Amino acid sequence: MRRVPLPLVLVSGALLLLVSCGWGGAAEDDEGRAPGAPTGVTTMAGSADSVHVMWNAVTDGPGIRAYEVYRGATKAAQVPGSQHMVDVTRLRPSTRYTFTVRARDRDGRLGPPSRSVRARTPAAVAADRAAPTRPGHLSGRAVGSRAAQLSWGAATDDRAVLSYDVYQGGAKIHSVGGNQTATVVTGLRPGTAYVFTVRARDAADNLSPASGPVRLTTPGTDDGRDTAPTGFTATTHRADGAYYVDLSWTPPRADGVITEYRIRLDGGTDTSLVWGGTPPRGRARYSFYVGRDAGERHRVRLRARLPDGTWGGWSAERAVTTGG
Repeated sequence: MRRVPLPLVLVSGALLLLVSCGWGGAAEDDEGRAPGAPTGVTTMAGSADSVHVMWNAVTDGPGIRAYEVYRGATKAAQVPGSQHMVDVTRLRPSTRYTFTVRARDRDGRLGPPSRSVRARTPAAVAADRAAPTRPGHLSGRAVGSRAAQLSWGAATDDRAVLSYDVYQGGAKIHSVGGNQTATVVTGLRPGTAYVFTVRARDAADNLSPASGPVRLTTPGTDDGRDTAPTGFTATTHRADGAYYVDLSWTPPRADGVITEYRIRLDGGTDTSLVWGGTPPRGRARYSFYVGRDAGERHRVRLRARLPDGTWGGWSAERAVTTGG
């Protein structure tokens, strides 16, 4: 059997599959209740022209599809329901802003705004190209099965350290003010290994090198059974003289929307499938080219990147034959 690689367009190692999805109106559906207002909203200036906004997940209702962040009455950002923070950019230096957050559920209902939180951007710093120093020794410990407490040594800067960014693996997951050298990261999974690093940021948006990593494992058990896609099917079809594999699955339940999957074909190299927009509702579907020859057998399975940044369990493996 001749193995045919997935003809995917890679952008920084991941396929960017743009999906165009529009939102419904903001009015509540008579048949259901809109989600509640997000709580725990905090803001912190990330630079002279940006503010970092964070909030707690909304857990009521049928599930949150997205969060909308407002600067005053203006919608400034929208993120998937799996995200609970965003950097609002293109702001003015030395300016006070007011932010609120609203949740939109999977049925399109938009909830009420959170309480208003203010933030002031610092003055612009001209010609500052010097990044802060690397944060000092990073230490951490699990706090229960779903949180971790981190602490580190203060970085220094020729002007001032404005904030610290916390990374989990290669993803930024949290930020705190430049006067803080400790934080608690929540939303983790039981029985899961994590790697955290911290970087310092100044008012000119210069980032320091990453601190040394701290590795920890949350207590408890998570065998991954509930993190795998379910109802996974694979079929083939022929179009324009070529064969395609058609995948369909139900995403695993998670605190938020899953936007990335890893596809494995014939036990070979994994390829990441990333929705650049909002993922489709309900069952997900994706097709890819495998060649022009009939009678070729392929094996395929996939898994999801969960909202906490870890990979879930693999789906069942399916076998298909082109032209079969």
